[in-house]
Amino acid sequence: MFQRAGADEIRIIDEWQDGKTFGEVLAGAAPARGGAIVLSGGAVPLLNISDVNLLAFTAEQRDTVALTNNRYSSDVIALGRARNLRDLPPLPSDNALPRWLEERAGYTVAELWSRRRLGLDLDTPADIALVALHRKAPKWLRNSAAAANLEIPRLDNIRALAANPRRELLVFGRSSASTLKWLQDNVRAQVRFLAEERGMRASTPLAIGSDSATTTRLRGARATLGLLLDERGPEKFGEIVSTLADGAIVDSRVLLAHRLGAEESGWPSPADRFASDLLRADHVKDPWLKALTQSATGATPILLGGHSLVGPGIPLVLRQPSSKESVG
Repeated sequence: MFQRAGADEIRIIDEWQDGKTFGEVLAGAAPARGGAIVLSGGAVPLLNISDVNLLAFTAEQRDTVALTNNRYSSDVIALGRARNLRDLPPLPSDNALPRWLEERAGYTVAELWSRRRLGLDLDTPADIALVALHRKAPKWLRNSAAAANLEIPRLDNIRALAANPRRELLVFGRSSASTLKWLQDNVRAQVRFLAEERGMRASTPLAIGSDSATTTRLRGARATLGLLLDERGPEKFGEIVSTLADGAIVDSRVLLAHRLGAEESGWPSPADRFASDLLRADHVKDPWLKALTQSATGATPILLGGHSLVGPGIPLVLRQPSSKESVG
């Protein structure tokens, strides 16, 4: 967290305490006066000076205003009157912070919605490979991806499919209307678009309150592909996708949340999830996820990943090498 302590002074507070939630730690670190900028680990690797200036300007305001890269899955947020953070409930992660500020603390929250690259973060090894595709990716990141042999699997196949007007592409998971618009404007293939569970961590009752209107969230994550997998099993995943499209980009975290709940603590290990993203089924130990990953390596090209893949990463995955289309 960045905090302006005086007219020409900025303090950097980097704190973590075992046994405490994100909300508890941030509440304890909140300053008595001034604003703050809160970033998560691996956040916004493509942040530039103009972005920083906008965030700093917001943090300098004396009003209850905030600016984030994504109100449903925040990685960076600037806010005025940071002392209000002292009232934070024990939010499990930073994803829900914009929702709490807006719904419970009375803030006006704006998004850096036009800056798609700020939706990219480095949560997984596959995210490193994804961000390395960006034309403005730092050299150290490109070198790191190459040194670790990190590449988006089947990239040429999925790009060729997207460029073919006689093929159909499935995009599934925590995507948005802006991503759908990009697909409509830039992809020649027909697109089957299933946006599900956007904000599945941001919509906690701790952030938005608990009443009769929250019953959908309280009943847990649900997914259409998840229902089909419940019936037919993960080994039929590729077959299910092939009945819907000629290829797919799939947010596997939504499938895990459907099966096991939205909390990562109940999911297969990070190592298993990261190997699955890279379609390295031999390195996945969890039987269900291993079967799903093996099925995704069949004839139908399927990419697996998280929010970055099906959201801000879509233009990076699908743009053609000769394209001049801006990807943020």
